[in-house]
Amino acid sequence: MGKKYRRISQVTSQAIEDTDDYREFYHHPGELPGTINIRTDSVPCTIRLIDYNDGEFIDKNNISLEECEKYLDTHSVSWVDVQGLGSIDTLETLGNIFNLHSLVLEDVVNMSERPKIEEYEEQLVIIARMVVPKDFTCGFYSEQVSFVLSKNYLLTVQEEPEHDCFEPVRSRLERSRGIIRKRGADYLAYALLDAIVDGFFPVLEKYGDRIEELEEEVIANPTRYTLQSIYQIRRELLQLRRAIWPQRNAINSLIRDSSELISAEVQFHFRDCYDHTIQVMDMVETYRELAAGLMDVYMSAVSNKMNEIMKLLTVISAIFIPLTFIAGVYGMNFNTEKSQYNMPELNWYWGYPLCLAVMAAIASALLFIFWRRGWLENHSSIKN
Repeated sequence: MGKKYRRISQVTSQAIEDTDDYREFYHHPGELPGTINIRTDSVPCTIRLIDYNDGEFIDKNNISLEECEKYLDTHSVSWVDVQGLGSIDTLETLGNIFNLHSLVLEDVVNMSERPKIEEYEEQLVIIARMVVPKDFTCGFYSEQVSFVLSKNYLLTVQEEPEHDCFEPVRSRLERSRGIIRKRGADYLAYALLDAIVDGFFPVLEKYGDRIEELEEEVIANPTRYTLQSIYQIRRELLQLRRAIWPQRNAINSLIRDSSELISAEVQFHFRDCYDHTIQVMDMVETYRELAAGLMDVYMSAVSNKMNEIMKLLTVISAIFIPLTFIAGVYGMNFNTEKSQYNMPELNWYWGYPLCLAVMAAIASALLFIFWRRGWLENHSSIKN
């Protein structure tokens, strides 16, 4: 059975099941707009506040939303990072404090949204997909990250606290490196979104190394495990493509469509972030083509290996055909007393050794002919 969800709406609360491995679910036909779906095994909510300006920096972890509300009306920039979706009360309070539209709260909480940009009166909502590489294995964790950008604050909502690529940005804020503490919340949103896009590169580097290993394996010794690995890589690369493709379009809309919440200078920085998405797309498409080519190479290698086996069996059969003919003729047991033509060799003193010598000579001659023609060479393996 799939994982359980509980649905919170204005009229009913019931459990639904998720049967998809990637924890995606859908709304039932006729469901109320703004309905929120929450997994029952979600991580409890933890809230971290970072408030800063050019001269001051405040970092508070595991605080309440009511305490965060005190910093929202100041002249500094406030970054409220919500990690985990396991508390209904916290999410309801989150919507009230930040004055989130019911549809915005639905998109933020439902972790199966397509990366997109939506603009409201005083808020800009950005839905992005973050990937983090797995340790010691070729694979990645994928989760949705939601941004709610206003004039003086930025709200981010993450599915799980374990998979986070924002630590370099937090370090820059704490150490006041660069210009990030001299800019507004829009520049912080750019820095975090750029960190998400850059997080695709370490994942793709692992896939590049794995594809190179599979190329050598396919040529040297292809097995059923090799085929399974190729299929798995092709599927995971498709998931990466589905994550980065709409994200590229969303960032492009930030550049193309002007918003009062994003300054012209920050829009210029988003161009660099857009270039990174193009690079990620190129790498994903390149690796997908290589994986598809590996499949063709695998089929060719298996076919060549089968041809070599059939060639070896044919050579062995060709050698034993004349030997079998000779053994069959001398196995007919003629009576030499009735006629001198009924195999007189049966009465020769050296008849048996001579027969074996003739067989050995025929086999040696055939092997020599096959060797001269190059039929005994193995073309299925390449030695360094």
